Amino acid sequence: MNKTLIALAVAGALVGCSSQQDAAPENPALESTDEKVSYGMGLVMGERMGNDLPDLKMDQFLQGIQHGHDGDEEQTRMSREEIQEALMAYQAQLQEQESAKTEELAQKNREAGEEFLAENAERDGVETTDSGLQYEILEEGNGEKPGADDRVKVHYTGELISGEVFDSSRERGEPVTFGLNQVIPGWTEGLQLMSEGSRAKLYIPADLAYGPGGNQRIGPNETLVFDVELLEINPE
Repeated sequence: MNKTLIALAVAGALVGCSSQQDAAPENPALESTDEKVSYGMGLVMGERMGNDLPDLKMDQFLQGIQHGHDGDEEQTRMSREEIQEALMAYQAQLQEQESAKTEELAQKNREAGEEFLAENAERDGVETTDSGLQYEILEEGNGEKPGADDRVKVHYTGELISGEVFDSSRERGEPVTFGLNQVIPGWTEGLQLMSEGSRAKLYIPADLAYGPGGNQRIGPNETLVFDVELLEINPE
C-alpha cells in the first residue's frame, strides 16, 4: 500500500513538473550523459509503476508527463485540486480492495483453524478448556504453577497450523522472560496450566491469539501452535 501511494505521489508530482517534445523515435540515441540519464530514469520509473500501479493507463500517464514538462498551464487537462481528488479516490479504492482481501483471508484462516482444532481435540492427551484453548503436556515438571501476575522464563517455538515456524527462542539460542499479563490470552491461560520444569503444546484459537488483526508475521484469524518449556517462575 505505501509503495503504491508513493508511486501515485510521484505521478502527481510529474504532472506538476515544469517542453512539449516531438514524439520520440522508436530507439532514440543513448550516447550523451543526458540521454542515458533520461532513459535510465524512465526505465526505473517504469519498473516501479509496473509493480505498484498495474492499472496505470500509459497514454494518459505519458501525456501528463509531457504537459507537465512543457509547463503550459493552458494545455493541462486537470487542476491540482482535481488531481488530488483523483489520488484520494484511488487510495480509497485500494484500501477497500485490501480490506476485502483481508476479510476473505481472515474467514479462510478461521475456518481452517476451527477444523484443525476440532480434529486435534480428539487426540489422546489433548485437553480443551472452557475458553477453547487446547493444551497437551509433553513432559511433566515438579515445580509450582505460575499465577496470572507472575513472570516466567521460557523456551518456545511458535508455528502456524501449516507447520511453518514464525518465531522460536530455541532458534535464537536464548530463552525469554515476560509477565503473564503482557502476552496474548492463550499464553496467559496456558502457562498457568503448566508446572515449572514442564513442557507442553498450546493450541491457541485466533480469538485467544492475535485475532482478525494478526501481526507482521501472523495473518488474520490464524490459529497458533506453541511448543513451550516453562524453565522458571519469577527468575532473578
